[in-house]
Amino acid sequence: MKKFFMFLAVMGVMAFSAQNAVAQDEQAAEPTATEVAAPAADETLPEEVPMHQALKTKFIEGGAGFMALVIACLILGLALCIERILYLGFSKTNTKKLIAKVEAALKNGGYEAAKKACVETRGPVAEIFAEVFVRLGKGQSIEDAEKALVDRGGVESSKMEQNLSWISLFIAIAPSLGFLGTVIGMIQAFDAIMVAGDMSPAVVAGGMKVALITTVGGLIVAVILQIFYNYILSQVESLTIEMEDASISLMDILVKYQGK
Repeated sequence: MKKFFMFLAVMGVMAFSAQNAVAQDEQAAEPTATEVAAPAADETLPEEVPMHQALKTKFIEGGAGFMALVIACLILGLALCIERILYLGFSKTNTKKLIAKVEAALKNGGYEAAKKACVETRGPVAEIFAEVFVRLGKGQSIEDAEKALVDRGGVESSKMEQNLSWISLFIAIAPSLGFLGTVIGMIQAFDAIMVAGDMSPAVVAGGMKVALITTVGGLIVAVILQIFYNYILSQVESLTIEMEDASISLMDILVKYQGK
């Protein structure tokens, strides 16, 4: 269901962009009275082109087919990056506060109270702790609880790394599509040379322009997604280290509790 809504969002963004581009083209095509009445001297002055208009022009010049695929990679990749960043943000837990809360609950109410304290706290660390107290509450040994802690930690680490493979796929696909557009642009340039029987710059310029624009577009998308990807990896590593430290502290508390 989440993928379906993501697909609808992407389609809506692309449809809105296309409608906006058509409206801007129609507006630009209608000459105003000021432009008709302007003196000839003013026509020689260069007009400042807005950024979005320049990007739209380059998009069209690069070929709508390949550039649309590159933009789709950017939109889908950014959607996955934002989803991961939000997930990891909500997964952060104040482990020192949680450990103190668990230790106090364990002294006052035993395993059941400690499990309740973990359930009331969000994040993968709290879920790992809750799994440990569930095992201990069933009468299992501390060794079995430690094994459950390790297994649950692996599951939570896998959850944090979910969808990262798709992001890396878009990072690889975007420049590949740009290079494919480059090859096709070169083929078009050589076709134009063959038809014209001349190798003048005017004949070659069209295909070469398509080639360069698609390559630049693919590389820009890859760079943007790579920055987000590395940031997400750093957050995953930070949370993993935090889970390991918290797990060691929990085992120390359990050993001390059972030793009394």
